[in-house]
Amino acid sequence: MNNNNVVDFESHEKKSKRDLAIYILPNLFTSGNLFCGFFSVIASLKGDFKKAALALFIASVFDFLDGRVARMTKTYSRFGEEYDSLADVISFGVAPAVMMYLWALKPYGRIGWLAAFLFLACGALRLARFNVQAQSIEKRHFQGLPIPMAAGVIASSVLLFVDYFSEGTKNIYMLSITFVLAFLMVSEIRYRSFKDFDLKDTRSFGLLVGVVLLLIIFAIHPELALFTLFTTYTASGVVLHLVKVYKKFPFNPRHPSV
Repeated sequence: MNNNNVVDFESHEKKSKRDLAIYILPNLFTSGNLFCGFFSVIASLKGDFKKAALALFIASVFDFLDGRVARMTKTYSRFGEEYDSLADVISFGVAPAVMMYLWALKPYGRIGWLAAFLFLACGALRLARFNVQAQSIEKRHFQGLPIPMAAGVIASSVLLFVDYFSEGTKNIYMLSITFVLAFLMVSEIRYRSFKDFDLKDTRSFGLLVGVVLLLIIFAIHPELALFTLFTTYTASGVVLHLVKVYKKFPFNPRHPSV
């Protein structure tokens, strides 16, 4: 037998074992994500929407950590990736859909629950597309708004309205933002992943100043800070996409054809 074939077979066998491996540490964080998503659903059913929203923020922290821990400890596996996606569907798809339906969309009847379902369906489609394209697309950008960020917009909106706005203004806002977020998740608009962000880069000083300002706002008005953070990220992809489209138009003074 050819030695190269033996090496390829052994390499393939090791990769298969790694894909099927169930590593405890990163999957504990994923389980924490799933638990918070389920807790959010229960809190929404009880009418405690503030707790439901806070649970989604904690879920997003667990979701952020599980991938980082897997890469740092070299415990990445295909099992973990699939488990993470299933947990994300619950925490950032089902939980916010139930929360916004019970909190603001229920008065719209069939349109309300269909809007909530559209958010859930587009989030699931976005996750499925990400899993299929994970090995073929660049790591610096996401295609479409990530579902945890979409859920973050919903959760931060709930906190903001509960503490700062009257109940009568929430319904039309939530109905509108639900359709917008659903579209952005399945769109071709690119969003920065920040996976290439280097904390040792001296050009990070401006970002550090921004983080300090955000922390000050968070200390004074945490609900406003969270809403600002999630909506700014959501709007950033749209703005950069429009700038990119504008540069391609012939009437643009900087277009090569002018």
